Amino acid sequence: MASQGRRLVLVRHSLPEFVTGMPASQWQLSAEGRQRCETLAGRLATYDLAAVVASEEPKAAETGRIVARVLSLPFKMAPGLHEHERGVVRDLDDREAFQAQVAAFFAQPGELVFGRETADEAHARFAAAVTAVLEQHPHGNLAIVSHGTVMALFIARANRLDPIPFWKSLGLPAFAVLSLPSFRLLGVAESVEQGPDLE
Repeated sequence: MASQGRRLVLVRHSLPEFVTGMPASQWQLSAEGRQRCETLAGRLATYDLAAVVASEEPKAAETGRIVARVLSLPFKMAPGLHEHERGVVRDLDDREAFQAQVAAFFAQPGELVFGRETADEAHARFAAAVTAVLEQHPHGNLAIVSHGTVMALFIARANRLDPIPFWKSLGLPAFAVLSLPSFRLLGVAESVEQGPDLE
């Protein structure tokens, strides 16, 4: 399916407009978030991407759509790339409490810690979605715009990393470059202000 040297760029969506009481899955990008997408596109231009595919959540779809427009690339959305299904997060305004919930999610992958998916369920769903996207795009480098928790979970498991510090390091937006078909981590740009530290 993948030729030698092929790359997958997993992108965390840009900065959304945070709305207390509304599920994060419904949030749109903020004005600053849309501006950051322009910078993100510049960082991704060096990867000779063939297409951009995004989660169906509005903030990820808008991030992908802007990047694809700036780089004149094909764009589409795909199912299964969405964030951990957690609904309305009651502790959103309490950053420490929210981070503790996510840490428990990573640490107890087979248990339903919060939301409607365990970490194992979220990983299986996201991994299947990534595989499906790659099968639909068998040639060239590809960017997939998704979300911090499932992205950290996927990359950490493929590379035997601790997902918690990896998740905490990711800005809005951020991206990681993976080799295919192994999903070996080649580099991470924790924010659009820096390039990835590639091997």
